[in-house]
Amino acid sequence: MNKTLKHFLDDVKLSRRTFVKASAAAGTAIATGSALKPTFRALAEVGTPSSNGKGEWLPATCQGCTSWCSKQVYVVDGRAVKVRGNPHSKVNLGAGCPRSHLGLQQVYDPDRLKKPMKRTNPKKGRNEDPQFVPISWDEALSTIADKIMELRNNNETHKYMLMRGRYSYMRDILYDRMTKIIGSPNNISHSALCAEAEKFGPYYTEAYWGYRQYDVENARYILLWGADPLAANRQVSYYSKVWGDAIDHASIAIVEPRLSATAAKADHWLPIKPGQDGALAVAIAHILLVEGLWYKPFVGDFVDGENRFVPGQTIDETTFEEKHTYGIVKWWNLELKDKTAEWAADKTGLPADLIRTVAVEYGKAAPHAISWLGGGPCMQVRGGFTSMAVHALNGIVGAVDNVGGTLVSNKEYTSKFPKPDDFLDEIANKGKKHEKIDQRGRLQFPCISSGKPGGGVITNNAADGIINEDPNDIKVAIAYMNNFAFSAPQPERWERALSKIPFLVHITTNASEFSWFADILLPDTHHMFEKWGYVKSIGNGYRHVTLMQPIIKNNHDYKIDETEIPWLIAEKLAERGFPNLLNHYKEYKDPETGKAPTNEKEFALYALKYATQKLWDPAKHEGGDKFNGWEEFRKAGVWNSDPYPFRKRWGKMKTKTGMFEFYSETLKEALEKHAEKHGVTVDEVMKATNYLARGEMAFIPHYEEPFILGDEKDYPFIHVDHKSRLNREGRSANCPWYYDFKDLDPGDEMWDDVAKINPLDARKLGIKSGDRVKLSSRTGSLVCTAKLWEGVRPGTVAKCYGQGHWAYGRLAAKSFGKEPRGGSSNDIIPAQYEALSGSSAYYGVTRIKVEKV
Repeated sequence: MNKTLKHFLDDVKLSRRTFVKASAAAGTAIATGSALKPTFRALAEVGTPSSNGKGEWLPATCQGCTSWCSKQVYVVDGRAVKVRGNPHSKVNLGAGCPRSHLGLQQVYDPDRLKKPMKRTNPKKGRNEDPQFVPISWDEALSTIADKIMELRNNNETHKYMLMRGRYSYMRDILYDRMTKIIGSPNNISHSALCAEAEKFGPYYTEAYWGYRQYDVENARYILLWGADPLAANRQVSYYSKVWGDAIDHASIAIVEPRLSATAAKADHWLPIKPGQDGALAVAIAHILLVEGLWYKPFVGDFVDGENRFVPGQTIDETTFEEKHTYGIVKWWNLELKDKTAEWAADKTGLPADLIRTVAVEYGKAAPHAISWLGGGPCMQVRGGFTSMAVHALNGIVGAVDNVGGTLVSNKEYTSKFPKPDDFLDEIANKGKKHEKIDQRGRLQFPCISSGKPGGGVITNNAADGIINEDPNDIKVAIAYMNNFAFSAPQPERWERALSKIPFLVHITTNASEFSWFADILLPDTHHMFEKWGYVKSIGNGYRHVTLMQPIIKNNHDYKIDETEIPWLIAEKLAERGFPNLLNHYKEYKDPETGKAPTNEKEFALYALKYATQKLWDPAKHEGGDKFNGWEEFRKAGVWNSDPYPFRKRWGKMKTKTGMFEFYSETLKEALEKHAEKHGVTVDEVMKATNYLARGEMAFIPHYEEPFILGDEKDYPFIHVDHKSRLNREGRSANCPWYYDFKDLDPGDEMWDDVAKINPLDARKLGIKSGDRVKLSSRTGSLVCTAKLWEGVRPGTVAKCYGQGHWAYGRLAAKSFGKEPRGGSSNDIIPAQYEALSGSSAYYGVTRIKVEKV
């Protein structure tokens, strides 16, 4: 056993398969042992009576994915026993999914980091044991403060970096305020690894940069694009609860090269060639117009009522009078007029008759017809315009902001934290003016979030910025609840980047691949059971704000990442003659008493009460649920908004024209700003970002040939990445239940990591189920088990993300620090980008080969 692992496990007396579960007999005892099957009392329904009156249901929040469901946890003698949905939430309606139950195994994981650690091996690298040893919080915090002060004393504050992973809305305390007051521009979020390209299409058609909710209970047709709402999309709990009703009254079609959990329950499964979603989207748009199926109350009509959308024919724009949209005829003339079902069939590998059937069924259901964009079609190198094309279908059928359609977020009333401006000194103001380490805003990386060039983030490119010291080197970095050395495509780049940082701090629950390169490790609280915070989520026509609270006994020396730790660092900085950060934090006063915080625990609570005051203070109430004070809100655990105001945004969108834009003047303005900044044309921006569009094509939803790395002769298969319904964002792999129930994911196997290969392809390779295989791309390889499965399109290989850890715990890794259990898909995905949004490209981006090992 290496020294690092020994120190992590010194106080662990249990086997690696030990886990916490509720006793079936009493329902309140916590049992540990080697058995791997959970008792189903742990999966209690709302309304189930407590076991014997000894415990209490307490409010919580699950962040196992970005559904952010409001929960209740049954706590006995300070220990969490079981989990259920919070019945007070109008978003997830008391429902849950498997991820929340896995939280029980996470919080009591014997491999959790329990105390601060420091590196004793000065060498860094994948093959270098860090030789971590335990230290006190005082030593850890003092060391961090000393390193920050060195940067300030040398006028190098821009060489400080903050990396954010999973967050709550307390994030700005650490991510924004602390970074700015120190004096750095380098707060880098994980967002571009998540779904920024998903936001691109809706923003440049209707000016909404955010995730959408879908009124599935009133829909009559649901057309999903790479989305799997029963397993791995937003609001899995809610959609799982109501999907049976949705199936009863709506037809469901799913565009996906893999038979997903949702596809298995659909009326039509369209196993498309990866990368060709844009071709199908514009062909469906073509058919909708040719067949006269656009929703006239939203889109408008030809002045004389005669349908002039005839295949191959250009139309005079003055003959069509639009109502709440802009550019429908221009879009037809530039892109749609020739995009027939037969044309799309050749591109997509789908029958033309099936394309026509789905398009007509979808159009006839207007306006209660949803076009649901997932990450697959748009998190591709040329996925930005596909994002627009898929979402534009909602505009054609009038589903935008409509009953049975696609909706934006409801209004909520949380408050921003105090501004930091008065606490920024000359050093800070100078430091934060430097260029960011991810190089956003450069010609090849527009990252035009919300219409602002350079306004987004290009997370994965930060690794190259660090490696190449461009725009500068990074000397001090703090990261929390992230694992870019595992979760980002081509993660070996992060291994090299992190090895270059002289002083790296990682705040985490488990020692991960990222932690391997750190100098200081700080033990984090678990969001669901041990942390003050809040998050916001949408679904079912509502928005909720759901609280995180410390509801169990803290058996070790964990501290809260976004509040307690920055306060403690601020105290150390003040001791060293820099009180600005601490003075700023003292402005976060308790709204009930007016008292300023005097320690980290008061700060964590007061900051949360400050941010949520308008939700719980009856004197500040502006809408939604009304409480009679903080304590009532805390006990409920969740605030709900007013119901969704359907069609309120029609004709009042925040696009440049105020309309839903098929020809995006909003995107045109943003691209022209970016081009002007660099002294080039928009065409040159398109070329620099790997797009083929030229001229006005850059301003409309359109089809682009996919950008896929690897020669087909050498790499005959296209890799299909997908997410598990058991993935707690890559943090489930040290939980036995993850492996016990892995076959819940269609095509996967218990206690194995499989590459799903169509039998037609496997036969040619002489591969059978159970064979060990090596998947290789131009940039990396992995080893896993072959699984022959008809649920994957021929010519593709599907591999689930989540396994392949070489750290994180004794179960997650086959040999901690050395050998992974299974294979990580990211090892074969190259570092490529949808550069207009900054999103990493995970899908339709690489070809691979399959070999027996």
